[in-house]
Amino acid sequence: MNAGTVAPTWRQGWFEPAQRCPSPNFGARPTGLAVDLVLIHSISLPPGQYGGDAIERLFMNQLDWSAHPYFEQIRGLEVSAHFLVRRDGKLLQFVSCDARAWHAGKSQWQGREDCNDYSVGIELEGQDAELFEAVQYRVLIDLIEALAVHYPLSAVAGHEHVAPGRKTDPGTGFDWARLRVALDRLGLASVGRRGPGEVNADITIPGEDTL
Repeated sequence: MNAGTVAPTWRQGWFEPAQRCPSPNFGARPTGLAVDLVLIHSISLPPGQYGGDAIERLFMNQLDWSAHPYFEQIRGLEVSAHFLVRRDGKLLQFVSCDARAWHAGKSQWQGREDCNDYSVGIELEGQDAELFEAVQYRVLIDLIEALAVHYPLSAVAGHEHVAPGRKTDPGTGFDWARLRVALDRLGLASVGRRGPGEVNADITIPGEDTL
């Protein structure tokens, strides 16, 4: 957000600029636990196909399992994320950020188990090895900035970093260096793939085995 602009409004964890699509898949966060982590994911439904409403329907428990052969493989799945950023930059919200969405599964961040308890999950419409759109980065960065104003964020990571070996998203197609420039300005830590010659002491970098 640029200087002099009015900060977007939050109402009970709902971000006003986002289209609200309430999901039943959420729970209460543990009392007294700060929301200090953003987790970035990628998703496409069916895999490799963009557009349509399958992602929203999945998160809202309204997906027609018979509509595509792949859906039979995930029949009965109950998941959600707080936000989805479409390929065209459209921003949707499914769960209040004050509540616990079901996006990370079995996970750990800096020795803390169950990232769902203290993170905000952001899905980018895309695939692990495919590049994301410029407008998705713009919306993502603005959203993280708005979250950082409202919540005591300290880090941004990918699903692959909190569930290594089990998850690979957002994957090699995600430009962590691009995000890191914006996170520097916000004073947040990030993990991700370091570009050639890139050094920044203010940013947390994962072990070489994850680069």
